[in-house]
Amino acid sequence: MTVEPLLRAPLIVQAHVATVVPAFLLGAWLLVFSRKGLPWHRALGALFLTLMVTTAILALFIHRRMPDSPALGMSPTHLFVPFVLFATWRALDGALRGHVKQHQRWVMGLFFGALVINGLNNVFFLPGITHEVFFGR
Repeated sequence: MTVEPLLRAPLIVQAHVATVVPAFLLGAWLLVFSRKGLPWHRALGALFLTLMVTTAILALFIHRRMPDSPALGMSPTHLFVPFVLFATWRALDGALRGHVKQHQRWVMGLFFGALVINGLNNVFFLPGITHEVFFGR
């Protein structure tokens, strides 16, 4: 494992990583260890959702995988952007309305869909900076 490919990456990629890594760590902590409903859970949950939205928006400006695609440089991984935005809205809506099950389902989907599944896909199956960080060239 080496961070050298990340250090050579464009600033937008570095910013994306700077939001996605804390989002993953914070999300894991919130799901596993945090006492639900406490003020700290709510504050850190708001930070988690903010990091997720920021990560998704930053992803819209990363076109390294398919720079010449007819979809303005978007790759299939960009399909997670609308999912993240929608899931964030549904999770927040559930929390604000006191619909705990709705909130839990959407946060779990957000964490496992956008962070775990997409993250594993980028690490193991798609060539690029993430794969290089974990496995080299």
